[in-house]
Amino acid sequence: MKNQKKQSRLKEFIDNPKKALWKLAVPMMFGMMIQTVYMIVDMIFVGQVSADSLTALAFNMPLLFFGLGITFGLGSGVTAVVAQFIGAEDKKNADNSAEHGIVLGIILGVVFTFAGLRWGESILSIIGVPEEMKYLAWSYFRIIVLGYIFMVLSVFFRSILSGEGDVKTPVIIQGSGTILNIILDPILIFGFGLGVQGAALATVLSQACVALAFVYLLFVKKHAYVTFALRDFSFSMNILKKIFTIGMPASFSMVIMSLGGGTFNRILVSFTSDAVAAFQVGGRVEHAVFVPFISIATGLVTLVGMFFGAKRLDLVRQIIKYGMSRAAVIGVVFALIFFVLAPVIMTAFTDSDNIVQLGTRYLRIIVFSYPFIPIAMISGRVLQGLGFGMPIFIVTFLRVILLSISLASFFVFVLDKSVEWIWIAQLISTLVSALVALLWLRWGLQKVEKSEMVSVEKYKDMVGGQLQEA
Repeated sequence: MKNQKKQSRLKEFIDNPKKALWKLAVPMMFGMMIQTVYMIVDMIFVGQVSADSLTALAFNMPLLFFGLGITFGLGSGVTAVVAQFIGAEDKKNADNSAEHGIVLGIILGVVFTFAGLRWGESILSIIGVPEEMKYLAWSYFRIIVLGYIFMVLSVFFRSILSGEGDVKTPVIIQGSGTILNIILDPILIFGFGLGVQGAALATVLSQACVALAFVYLLFVKKHAYVTFALRDFSFSMNILKKIFTIGMPASFSMVIMSLGGGTFNRILVSFTSDAVAAFQVGGRVEHAVFVPFISIATGLVTLVGMFFGAKRLDLVRQIIKYGMSRAAVIGVVFALIFFVLAPVIMTAFTDSDNIVQLGTRYLRIIVFSYPFIPIAMISGRVLQGLGFGMPIFIVTFLRVILLSISLASFFVFVLDKSVEWIWIAQLISTLVSALVALLWLRWGLQKVEKSEMVSVEKYKDMVGGQLQEA
């Protein structure tokens, strides 16, 4: 009965794709908004400790994003593969794909924890943390890395549920964890006087609770449509290859973004460490803009994967156009709001006039990229849903390495331009990458449509031959 109820979700999505997109995206938006509030509140609390603490936390962001970037990329591969098997009504392989996702999560969590404890402090030095801030930065990271296993597993649990079209459950669980994190932050940072270490400990404790809640729901309550039998786990090179083919390019793209963030920190610190803080604070504030983009893009991965698996390419095109146009309009609205309120937003994080001024200038330049960000983001994620993993990696490499970092370095170190030209470099790179991603999406759709036409013609020829023989 439960499986029939879950399976009916596919028919529901096919009957009303537009409603299905918002049914997937809206709960995810609320969950991510809670997460965004946490990220903002976390920085506000740390900023109240000291400006150095805020900067030390900012230096940690690219390093943290490195490990989680790999996880989110592979998680998106799991989402796409599970969705495709469900769309094709192949529950056995959908179950096996989910089990592969959990095994991957355990392995990655152990590897990241070991690597972080072994080489984390040295890496902080490599990415440019000033000597006077190294203790603060390392005291935060060495605690965070102990909770990596919980963060990684939570991502894979969420990816599995998203693949079967259930985004509400992960939102409730992760939203509750975020609220717990917000409650623990002031208690541990100020009540116990732990400073940045308290912020890290609050994150670890809340993420542990989130992971345990997922385990209880999936393995004890058996909430999901997919079922797990890890004792009888059957390794499949074909499934693993599909997950890696779709997910690894996305992982590499997020690694590039992480390395890009670290490189930008090194360029910015040549001006002042306040520029690093302003850049990272601005980035966290921008997460509020990315929430609807990511939610719509993630919902499209599920829908495109299911529609593609069900061989409904007409619905694939329809839902892509609908989702992308709505995301672009949201980008325009956020751009107007952030341009006007930039000084007010930055003042909430710090009383440092220099950081406020730098952050304001950053936001008022980068907002012009907001309508174009969802074009590149959605194009890459949709191509994942269709089974093309590489485009998202190449477009990210183009945007971050070939354009953004190269232009920023050229403007600053060759032309001796001011710090604002670093933001201009990011703006230019976003516009170019959006155009490339859109053209690539067009190519991908044409390729799968041509492939489907060839398959249909072969089927007709085969049936015709059998009839003639009869």
